[in-house]
Amino acid sequence: MDRLAVLAMADQVTTRTAAFALMGGGSLWTHQAGWTAALKELIQTHLGEGRRAGTTGAYSGPGRRYEDDMADSAFSDITEQRFPHTRTWTPTGVIGYLRSTSFARPDLFSDHARFEEQALELLEGHAQDGLLNEESVFTVLVARRPQAAR
Repeated sequence: MDRLAVLAMADQVTTRTAAFALMGGGSLWTHQAGWTAALKELIQTHLGEGRRAGTTGAYSGPGRRYEDDMADSAFSDITEQRFPHTRTWTPTGVIGYLRSTSFARPDLFSDHARFEEQALELLEGHAQDGLLNEESVFTVLVARRPQAAR
């Protein structure tokens, strides 16, 4: 996504007092826990080291921070709110989530059924009382036009 173009378009179609919010809570690919590290390693044994993205290619990450893009836009007055939270997963819930991601969707695997069997076994081995916890932080960036422009 061309983030600067989206911000420019938002500047054109919103009221002067509008705010632009960007929210995210990370990914199991980047989460640092024993079970997520083991799961990422399993995915990489099937698909290689690079993280997949979209329908083709590899994920390379954004070239700039979101805050920098916002600062270079009409919405340059930025605040950040961070909300720590725990996501609780079941092993089968994680498998379902993986099917919806660009980094572990079924069509990437030569034997997706075998991968899911291995992943389920791995996740069940890490689960405590049938559950897996993901300690995460949900971040909300709210960007407004500077006070003079409101």
